[in-house]
Amino acid sequence: MIRIGHGYDAHRFAPGAKLVLGGVTIEFDCGLAAHSDGDVLVHALCDALLGAAGLGDIGRHFPDTSAKFAGIDSRILLRRVVGLVREEGFRVGNADATIVAQAPRLAPHLHRMREHLADDLGIVIGAMNIKATTTEGMGFTGRGEGIAAHAVALIEAR
Repeated sequence: MIRIGHGYDAHRFAPGAKLVLGGVTIEFDCGLAAHSDGDVLVHALCDALLGAAGLGDIGRHFPDTSAKFAGIDSRILLRRVVGLVREEGFRVGNADATIVAQAPRLAPHLHRMREHLADDLGIVIGAMNIKATTTEGMGFTGRGEGIAAHAVALIEAR
């Protein structure tokens, strides 16, 4: 049995915060406002996995009202989600994600993001794909107000 899930997340920019995407800290003039580290890529991936397993969403498992998740490294949450998926009798097959941002330039960081996330998911790097795109100046990402990410994940019965 295989299942597919989709995830989406978006956060506005926050001056003075650090920018973390796919577990990689990126030099930029601001980061993302969030209860955790604001890693929209990891959050979208968590939601894709949870959706595929029929386990709700990231907010259900890691509510932003809980002090224990304040400032948490989102990769810790991802590894917990992978554990939940495994408890349901599945393993991750592959994942594909798209980061939507007008700036900063993300291409130089994509390989390290793939390495981090493939490791967290327990898959080979070739089964983890990440793309970055702009919106040609349209919408909140195009106006430079924040960053969004989409992710899909395939899980298979073990």
